Formats: sequence, structure tokens, C-alpha cells
Amino acid sequence: MTIDQVVTDYAKLVYSLVAKFKNYYDVEDLKQVGMMGLIKAFQHYDDSYDTKFSSFAYTYIKGEILKYIREDKSIKVNKELTRLAHHIDRAREVLSQRLMHTPTDAELCSFLEIDYETFREAENSKEFVRSLDYAVNEDSDDKNLSLYDSIGIDEISYRPEIQDLRTEVSNLDQDERKLLYERYYLDKTQQETSESLGLSQVGVSRKESKVLAKLKNRLT
Repeated sequence: MTIDQVVTDYAKLVYSLVAKFKNYYDVEDLKQVGMMGLIKAFQHYDDSYDTKFSSFAYTYIKGEILKYIREDKSIKVNKELTRLAHHIDRAREVLSQRLMHTPTDAELCSFLEIDYETFREAENSKEFVRSLDYAVNEDSDDKNLSLYDSIGIDEISYRPEIQDLRTEVSNLDQDERKLLYERYYLDKTQQETSESLGLSQVGVSRKESKVLAKLKNRLT
């Protein structure tokens, strides 16, 4: 199989992945990036691998596209806005119980002591992430793959140990995954995590240590 044959035979695979992001980026730019991923897949593929070339190429093509998105500063979502969006969700739960009705935007702004413009910016960033999550995960085998997981993909993610880690994290119970999400995805302190999970800071510290030890034991 030559590089020309690969480009001809698998161009549709590139275009199908590009189509998922057509609402956010120039299609022609993404096609070029996707083709680079296809060529990389061809260069790294070995016939002895226990996987079809199409599956192997899919990972490389998507990885290149998402790497391109990650490195484009215009699409990055500010981490502070992401954290604020989480606080808004939490405040909505608290106020719903306290006020016995779904809180208005004004009530949320007052509770969080933020202005309406900041509130809307955080809410819009959340919707943007969700829309991109859908584009990434629509037909993925991993329906729980988040946007930031996806945008973080580069060639290191193809290593078996990274895949093993993802598998073991998915095997944790819901509370354990929630703790890791708070600490390492939202980048919260242990004190902030304790407030979200209803635990003491010491409790979070102990539980986190146990979860990390569990992952280490499973992976060694």
C-alpha cells in the first residue's frame, strides 16, 4: 500500500471526522490537518498490529484535528470561566432547595456576587463546551470522553499505558470518579472539593490518596 493509495482510499474517513467540526472551523483547513494525521498513521502503522488500518488511522486523524484545535488560542475556554460555570450549577442546586423554585439569573448573580455579564459569559462557555463535546463524541466508542480529554489528545495518548489509565479510571465507582473530576479536571483545591462533595478537607485528602493508590496498584 502506497501513500497515494492511502490518501485516495481513506479520504472519506478524513472528511467524516472533519464534518463533526464544520460549525467551528474552516473545513479546508481541517481537511489538510486531517490528511496530515492520515499520513502519520501510514508512517507508523505496522501490518503486525492486531487492528485494522482504518481504526488505527481514525485515532491519528482525530488526534491531529483535536491537537490543532487545542493549539488554536481562539477556541480555548478560560479555566476560570469553566470553574465559575461549575459554581453556577452548584448555586442553582442550593438556591432551588432554599427558595423552593428555580432561581432566576438575577438571584444567581446576587448569590455568587458576580455581575450579569460575567454570569452570561460563564454560561455561554459551558454551552460551547457541550456543543463541542457532542461533535467529538457523537459516534465515539467512549461516550464519556470529555472535550478537554479529547483536546488533550496527542501522540502520547496512543501509548498503551495511557489507554490503561483511562480504562482503570472508568472502572472506579461514581464517587471516586467525581473526586478526580473535581480535583484534576476542574483543578479545584481539596478545600473547594470538600465543599462540592460535602466532605471535610481531611476526608477529601484521605479519599484522594486511596483512589490514587488504587490506580497505582492496578497499573503496576
